[in-house]
Amino acid sequence: MSILTQAKQTVYNERAVLVGVILPGKTWDASNPLEELYGLAVTAGAEVVGTLVQKRLKPDPGTYIGKGKVEELSGLVKARKADLVIFDNDLSPAQVRNLEKLTATRVIDRTELILDIFATRARTHEARLQVELAQLEYALPRLRRMWTHLGRIKGGIGMRGPGEQQLEEDRRVISRRITDLKRELKEVERRRAQTVAARRDEITLSLVGYTNAGKSTLMNALTNAGVFVEDALFATLDTRTRRWHLPGWGYVLLSDTVGFIRDLPHHLVASFRATLEEVREADLLLHVIDASNPYAPQQAKAVQQVLSELGCAEKPTIHVLNKADRVPDRSYIELLRANLKNTVVVSAKTGIGLDQLAQRVLETLKEQFALVEVSYHAGNGRLAHYMRAHAIPESVQQVNGRVVTRCRVPPAAIGRIRQMQGEVRVLEEIQAGTGTGVLADDLPAKELGSPPNDKYSRL
Repeated sequence: MSILTQAKQTVYNERAVLVGVILPGKTWDASNPLEELYGLAVTAGAEVVGTLVQKRLKPDPGTYIGKGKVEELSGLVKARKADLVIFDNDLSPAQVRNLEKLTATRVIDRTELILDIFATRARTHEARLQVELAQLEYALPRLRRMWTHLGRIKGGIGMRGPGEQQLEEDRRVISRRITDLKRELKEVERRRAQTVAARRDEITLSLVGYTNAGKSTLMNALTNAGVFVEDALFATLDTRTRRWHLPGWGYVLLSDTVGFIRDLPHHLVASFRATLEEVREADLLLHVIDASNPYAPQQAKAVQQVLSELGCAEKPTIHVLNKADRVPDRSYIELLRANLKNTVVVSAKTGIGLDQLAQRVLETLKEQFALVEVSYHAGNGRLAHYMRAHAIPESVQQVNGRVVTRCRVPPAAIGRIRQMQGEVRVLEEIQAGTGTGVLADDLPAKELGSPPNDKYSRL
């Protein structure tokens, strides 16, 4: 058990008060500005017993919220018998210490809450290593508030005299553990990079999107993968890859990845780089968006920011507007499509639009492929098999015992074809994708459900 796990209590079954500070430029829901924080708290197992919101031009340097709000928060904590305060903002160690003294209760911020959820959701050894590293890096500058036993420890041989503070000993223990975890994760990243590199002969697609957008449900609908699905934030932490049969093409590899969220802690992005190797190496991204969420544009922007951190902002992308069965009418879909390129509307749950998605994937992949003419001996079974798996044929003919095919192939395949004794003549370089978008034709009004709430009235 890590030293951090020993030091912090779990938030399970705790009574929590939620606090949010609305700063200039922050998008928020006037009717329920803490809706997402509420979902995170419930996912972590907390019982929400009160909320407090304040609009400020800038945070208070000592307590983040104003003096009056601190008094109001303290009274709310006592009245509701809360034993935890959760901020929807990132707090400095000093702000946390001050708030805990003034409210006489434990205080955590948004980052610590997300890290706690990741810790409880991690199932594989790799995910546990990644989460522990992120937790320890977050905890290191906050040790003073996490430990109360700051008295002197007894000195042993060679250490008699003043000794040293327990705090400094804890810092060294955590620093050593961080070093060990980074070493382990570097080895994990090396092995995963080898695994991903071994798939370079395959066409790879990666599902990305905001947490709870329906990526795992879509994965199951397309591949029958049997991936765990739950209507909860961060239900998936571990990457899974399955084969998906594209009509008119063949099999491609499809990976499901961890969901993103607004203000995703940088420690997590760094720690999960090995897991997100699938995203960086993918030929095409399927950005799954919950079209039924009134804040879908903001969620899509948050995902794009994380992709930029990973160096994937310019990757070919299809925006998959999911949960079409929960959208009240086409007008909201059209509003989303007006600001996104290369879109297709689906419902992973009901199967609406999945054929259109497959067609759009095929069209988008073609845009990334070069048009070539390949000639090879008819008895070259190895190359014939490779061509069936990786090329989109436009014409095939046999001439004097040789197969001559005009087809589209990914640029990386050209070298492999030549290695397997194939002659390649490039007829047309990679096209520039236009990404005009397509709306599924099989979305009649009767298929569209009622909105989950009345937020659409404000759009």
